[in-house]
Amino acid sequence: MTTQPDTSTDAVAGTTADASTSRPGGLSSAVGAGSTAGTQVSGSSGHSWGPPASALPPEPAPPAAAPGSGEPEEPFFRRAWRGRPEDPRWARPALLGLLLATAVLYLYNLSASGYANSFYSAAVQAGSQSWKAFFFGSLDSANAITVDKPPASLWPMALSVRIFGLSSWAILVPEVLMGVATVGVLYAAVRRRFSPAAGLIAGAVFALTPVAALMFRFNNPDAMLALLMTVTVYCVIRGLEDGRTKWLVWAGVAVGFAFLAKTLQAFLILPPLAVLYAVCAPVRLRKRFAQLGLSAVAMVVAGGWWVAIVELWPASSRPYIGGSQNNSFLELTFGYNGLGRINGDETGSVGGGGGGGGGTGQWGETGWDRMFNSEIGSQISWLLPAALILLVAGIVLTRRAKRTDLARGSFLAWGGALLMTTLVFSYMAGIFHQYYTVALAPYIAAVIGMGATVLWEERGRVWASLTLAGAVTASAAWGYVLLNRTSDYLPWLKWLVLVGGLAGALGLIFAGRLGRRLALAAVALSFVTAVAGPTAYTLSTVNTGHTGSIVTAGPSGASMMGGGPGGGGGGMRGGFPGGGQNQQNGNGTTQNGQQGGGMGRPPTGGTGGFPGGNQQGNGNTQGQNQQGGMPGGGTGDGGMGGGGGGVGGLLNGATVSSKARTLLSKNADDYTWAAAAVGSQNSASYQLATGKPVMAIGGFNGTDPSPTLAQFKKYVTDGKVHYFISGGGMGGGGNSATTSSSSQISSWVTANFKKVTVGSATFYDLTQPTSGS
Repeated sequence: MTTQPDTSTDAVAGTTADASTSRPGGLSSAVGAGSTAGTQVSGSSGHSWGPPASALPPEPAPPAAAPGSGEPEEPFFRRAWRGRPEDPRWARPALLGLLLATAVLYLYNLSASGYANSFYSAAVQAGSQSWKAFFFGSLDSANAITVDKPPASLWPMALSVRIFGLSSWAILVPEVLMGVATVGVLYAAVRRRFSPAAGLIAGAVFALTPVAALMFRFNNPDAMLALLMTVTVYCVIRGLEDGRTKWLVWAGVAVGFAFLAKTLQAFLILPPLAVLYAVCAPVRLRKRFAQLGLSAVAMVVAGGWWVAIVELWPASSRPYIGGSQNNSFLELTFGYNGLGRINGDETGSVGGGGGGGGGTGQWGETGWDRMFNSEIGSQISWLLPAALILLVAGIVLTRRAKRTDLARGSFLAWGGALLMTTLVFSYMAGIFHQYYTVALAPYIAAVIGMGATVLWEERGRVWASLTLAGAVTASAAWGYVLLNRTSDYLPWLKWLVLVGGLAGALGLIFAGRLGRRLALAAVALSFVTAVAGPTAYTLSTVNTGHTGSIVTAGPSGASMMGGGPGGGGGGMRGGFPGGGQNQQNGNGTTQNGQQGGGMGRPPTGGTGGFPGGNQQGNGNTQGQNQQGGMPGGGTGDGGMGGGGGGVGGLLNGATVSSKARTLLSKNADDYTWAAAAVGSQNSASYQLATGKPVMAIGGFNGTDPSPTLAQFKKYVTDGKVHYFISGGGMGGGGNSATTSSSSQISSWVTANFKKVTVGSATFYDLTQPTSGS
């Protein structure tokens, strides 16, 4: 039997606590809710820091004149600048400064990435031209096939391009705004129960995480997913605060829309959050389960409406569902994008995964240490050891608190999301890319902000000061290890991080005995050295353009998948699928990253390898000639634009010359598709260059059974496709049932239609059959 918590005493004490946070001067007013205030509100909560949940009204209104009093209401801008009445005066200006700094950092050099991932940029372009393509997430405005994800992450970018026209900024600025919004939500979530300082620390740690700086300047679905997952945790914590049903409903809505961004990954944090609410919410048990049920209904409605429409829509009048083998979004959800990611059984994928328990596969090693290895560590793990230490400390500190204690609930919410996501990422055997770890960034940041300020308030206890010092020491030591992996990059920084971190940790041990200035100096030194490494990698990230399908943060060689350095990208273990990303310089030229070695392919030019595809840079591309591998690789301005490695257009798009663009654009409006190409990265490049629909045969990998040879022949007979672009896609790879379609189409075209050569690019004019065909 559960009982309603008695909050009457806390409510009165909480008023005093809130007021104390705004007093001028004093170390505790600069770091968190003062220890004096904490003592006043300890009561039954079992700890002596921060205001209790009941002391934080759901929506505190700024001071305003009573109706009819004759006194003018405080101006909006003044209220916006001042913030909440219970906050210290520095809190709101500091938050606004943090949001502005994040926006400036993420906007800097934004256009260097060009169209970033041309796969999604082509779908954005199509959505800006056709509302049907917008709704389904089609790769082209003629609606041949969709991307292999739901379309929600494309919608903000497509609307931006529809309004402002197609450009790098129109595509990527919405992603930047999502990053700024994530910082704001993090601050709001952490500040409510802890302090403005805790919220600011969380927001700053998130903004300076290298993989966050990468993905909130890129056009993959992960940016929207990370934002919506942060909103979900925020809503659950608000529900734990007062037990109001609306917050659980909003949490369900956030998860539903996150599903429409990246399918089942949105559900990773549901188990810990659902259990937490069922146990700790401040309402009766029956109501808790009813609220969770309503939340589930909201989730299904928010994410299921689009799925229902797609599944019920006649397949003949909608695009093929990319990534599926049976033209079904449900199959895509539970197969290629679902269980296949866990067990590695992904029909139509470009490669399998390693098994659990330290297995090694095409997508890197799996095991408990995956987030720390050379493939992943530099992207996300800088403060992960410290976060784990602070999470345990926070739970220990609140172990005697009442069931509904919001501080413990906050640690369990963010910590549960962190542990669950880390566990799945560490052992998933299917497709896994380094940038997936951006999902962990909000959880790590929140735990750091909460744990650091809580232990600081408890620094009078020996174990608390030692634990805080231990977290700083762990950050310094691990930062040294990560920086030492790129020993040629700022070689002095690793020593600064190590020595500065150890000095700061020593100061924190004796902070309770030091004067105010020395204590603040220890805090500042600890924070600066903890974030110095990720900040350097973040600055390297924003200073470099990133293109292609597999991108990583940090300087060249920071993330190595297997044996070879990655040029900012790194080749996959075993050398497949290929090396890193193109890194674009400010002058518009493209410089290739070094290619990861593997499967017989040398890291630079030469012959051999799987599946290489012929690659020659043209125009502004400084390319590397990599020959051999599987059939289907494009060449020159008809194939890969250098860098990126991989499967003839699979990981990066083609470099399209002006002559090729002119050829495809001529009379293009007379056809449904100006051209067709195997693989979506290849087709996307030509579509973005010409602005005309280009059919992606076989979808992303070229392995989807769409269109069939019979369907493609009918398109050609009906005069709907003008050119066939040679090269691209998996070629002969994948499984026999699906690759036969693209291979058969390629063989039929090359045997029956006139070849047109433009520079080193090869096209086939489908309106001019060869004699005898």
